[in-house]
Amino acid sequence: MINVFRKGWRPAAVLLLLFIIWELAVNLAEVPAWLLPPPTDIVLEAISGWEGFHLHLQSTVMLSLLGFIIGTVIGLLTAVILHLLPFIRESVYPLLILSQNVPIIVLAPLLVVWFGFGILPKLIVITLVCFFPITVAALDGFRQTPGELRHYMLMAGASKGQLFWKLELPYSLPSLFSGLKISATYSVMGAVISEWLGAKAGIGVYMTLASSSFRTDRVFVAIFAIMLLSLLFFGGILLAERLLIKWKARESGRK
Repeated sequence: MINVFRKGWRPAAVLLLLFIIWELAVNLAEVPAWLLPPPTDIVLEAISGWEGFHLHLQSTVMLSLLGFIIGTVIGLLTAVILHLLPFIRESVYPLLILSQNVPIIVLAPLLVVWFGFGILPKLIVITLVCFFPITVAALDGFRQTPGELRHYMLMAGASKGQLFWKLELPYSLPSLFSGLKISATYSVMGAVISEWLGAKAGIGVYMTLASSSFRTDRVFVAIFAIMLLSLLFFGGILLAERLLIKWKARESGRK
């Protein structure tokens, strides 16, 4: 806890300074609140409108978590298949890279046409956003296995499965968690984009309603909620990383 405070006070101080400058600049320049509200108005709106906002927040959290879990499973399975079957990797991997060049915001309307306004197109959007960083990170992690250890296990008679489960998978965990941290933050963004497609609740719906009625303060409430949610997801993955791969932290400490 003390270490967190020591590392975190500097960005917190910079953030506080930015808010103070924002507040002073808006008030001195007399900028209309509908154009750019001061931070105090945003905080007051977050407190007074919490009763209506927390249902949207809850919906986005559930959608993000579900999409992230599905994206993680698909991303990890894809990485394992591409790693164990090189001929499939050579055929499919370039297509995976190419698929990431298509903006999700362009695909989203097509998904609505194909799958309707239910939860399925939303989960597909989040999965498309989440699975690629995990696949790439896991594949990179598999390749980082020391060659001498691989040769040693093969000389000892290890099968391909034993080589994977006892050597390559453990060595890929640090890279895998890097991909998970990226995907965890992307999942919130994917959930908000998917809610713009059409939903009854969610931060994306809240933002759409707020912007159409020029409630800029509510739009900023939604933006800060997305940022906070992404930070919490990132922190959760970071905590899981520290708990599951303590040996990596000890190695880093010795260096």
